[in-house]
Amino acid sequence: MMTLTESAIELAAATGVNVIVTHHPIADVLDIVELSVLCIGQCPAVVPGPVACKDFLAQFLPGLRINEQADGSFTEETAAHTIGNVRSFSSNFLVVVRAFCYILTLGREGIPEASTTAVLNANYMMHKLSGHYKMAYDHTCMHEFVMTLEQEKHQRNVSALDIAKALLDHGIHPPTMYFPLIVHEALMIEPTETESRETLDEAVQIFLDVLAESEAHPEKMHEYPFETPVRRLDEVGAARKPVVRYLYSNE
Repeated sequence: MMTLTESAIELAAATGVNVIVTHHPIADVLDIVELSVLCIGQCPAVVPGPVACKDFLAQFLPGLRINEQADGSFTEETAAHTIGNVRSFSSNFLVVVRAFCYILTLGREGIPEASTTAVLNANYMMHKLSGHYKMAYDHTCMHEFVMTLEQEKHQRNVSALDIAKALLDHGIHPPTMYFPLIVHEALMIEPTETESRETLDEAVQIFLDVLAESEAHPEKMHEYPFETPVRRLDEVGAARKPVVRYLYSNE
């Protein structure tokens, strides 16, 4: 553990250590997560990050606490009333390493700039698609926005899945589908800070083209994708009769 300071937060977010928040107006406990944008392709989107708490909870924290001394050295101690050790799980270690390298590459100035650009890109795409697709939350967004295809599903039997599958034939990886769960036929779009205005405009046009095709040929939408090596899979069969290992032949 370490006290949360401005200089420590970048390291904490990258390494997954626990931190202690001395002052926060609302929360007693914070879970600081790293998103897939930061962790470069981690799935699911949220990976483990540092857990922060206020001083009065520090005595119950699990495991060892790392204290930074005035001379810059570190000491270890166990909390007085610790709940005990928590089983560690480090399979996401390389993802955290990539996140740490990305943080070091961006630097203190680059991190807020990247965040600002991601928010700008999301609002730009949302504005361009509004009036064509229905937004689940019609207000300024952060780094992502959610569209609902509920109307298309009821009127033309075109689902969010159909739109996502059609995007594949246009060279776009589909956005997150059916999340959040409280939004029916949801598509959640997260354009990252690395996308230029040109690529955003191209993506917007593809979304509009797919929507227009769904209006003109709704039945065709159930057949997408056509150009991918593997087309639609039997997802129900895969869920009910999963094949959890592949047996190679002796040839």
